[in-house]
Amino acid sequence: MVRDGYFYAIPLLAASGLIAWLAKSAWAWPPALLAVFFLWFFRDPERIIPGESGALVSPADGRVTLVSQVVNGATTYTRISIFLSVFDVHVNRSPISGTIRDICYQKGKFLNAMAAACAEENEQNIVTVDGGDQKVIFKQIAGLLARRIVFTKKLGDPVKRGERVGMIKFGSRVDVLMESSAQVQVKVGDHVKGGSSVLAYLPIAPQLRAEPERTAQGVS
Repeated sequence: MVRDGYFYAIPLLAASGLIAWLAKSAWAWPPALLAVFFLWFFRDPERIIPGESGALVSPADGRVTLVSQVVNGATTYTRISIFLSVFDVHVNRSPISGTIRDICYQKGKFLNAMAAACAEENEQNIVTVDGGDQKVIFKQIAGLLARRIVFTKKLGDPVKRGERVGMIKFGSRVDVLMESSAQVQVKVGDHVKGGSSVLAYLPIAPQLRAEPERTAQGVS
């Protein structure tokens, strides 16, 4: 469990106990139930991380709402958007192994995370992971209820595929941008799990031979 769950739940449980002691026990149920909800919301289950070469895993739990092509600068990317409802796990994970090359926190609006404009206008944290052969960008995007984005890594930090890197509190959205030649494995409407669902397979650069081929030598 993410420790934030305890920060929310403990005061509510204390309030519930105080109310039960000072007044009728029925009034103690609302804060107690809310405390249980927070403990459940901030759950952080273990996941089995795929080991296939080139696998790009989902950075979040949720439903795929968009698979499209988008131009960023002079480069065309494949974009996969994932909507996190209040019922999904909100812990975010790195989609590939590599190094954190860029972190850009962008202030903005708090539009509905399902709206198309939120990808550009909402408050968000934009992270670039350099995997050597490829770079992947993912965006932690705030929504109507999500007012706090958490990212625990720093510029230059190494990350593993599926490693926990932060979270977005309450309903939100995550976008993943990858090179357009990636083989997408999901479609709109699919429900994915952070760290374990493969969104796409990235092309792998051919490996160089360790040593040149030897030619046969004639025997005199």
